[in-house]
Amino acid sequence: MRTLALSLVLVFSKTAFTQLSAVYGKADYNFWINLPADSILDSKPPVLIFLHGKSLSGTDLNRVRKYGVIHEMDKGRKIPAIVVAPQVASGHWVPEKVLSVLDYVQKNYNTDSSRVYVCGMSLGGYGTMHFAGKYPERITAAVALCGGGNVKDACNLSTIPLWIQHGNKDAAVPISESEKMVDAIKQFDASKLLYTVHPGADHGDLERVFRTDEMYDWLFKQRKKI
Repeated sequence: MRTLALSLVLVFSKTAFTQLSAVYGKADYNFWINLPADSILDSKPPVLIFLHGKSLSGTDLNRVRKYGVIHEMDKGRKIPAIVVAPQVASGHWVPEKVLSVLDYVQKNYNTDSSRVYVCGMSLGGYGTMHFAGKYPERITAAVALCGGGNVKDACNLSTIPLWIQHGNKDAAVPISESEKMVDAIKQFDASKLLYTVHPGADHGDLERVFRTDEMYDWLFKQRKKI
């Protein structure tokens, strides 16, 4: 009986902190959603959106777990937020469709609208800057890894904390793509911009950013006045 009770406690402990589920047909993208512990969920948690790179595109949501934020949570990282990871079937991220995912989350959960974060790598880095650039009033802070963007978004991007990172040995997406956005943002206001060059890093090396505390700590300390 004691062994059975202990087993039930262990199972409950795991499920209490692992509330990952797939959501289909509720927004313009299908997506993973991971809910934090009830103590956090009941206290207006922030929202973190992860946008994947091209290699994880498709219609099998399990691909989105191969690297990035959800992958790190699968390995045991605890993130005190509602984490959502949509999947694009093909092509580029569409800001309006990403917004539909955020709208779903904010409609169905009591979240902190002053703490909405987005991060992405490669294609997801482009998607992050395009999404935050189109809807800066909805986004608190963003991290874009080894991606790029449209300079037309620079004015809006200058209004939010944005951390752009790129490896200087990236052959897949040249560092000039990030430099272009950095230069454009500086034409407006660079006071909220961080730009990090990773010496010797190629395209795939930037995945390591998701494994450290630094990105999450920087994001979650940002607040938006609403």
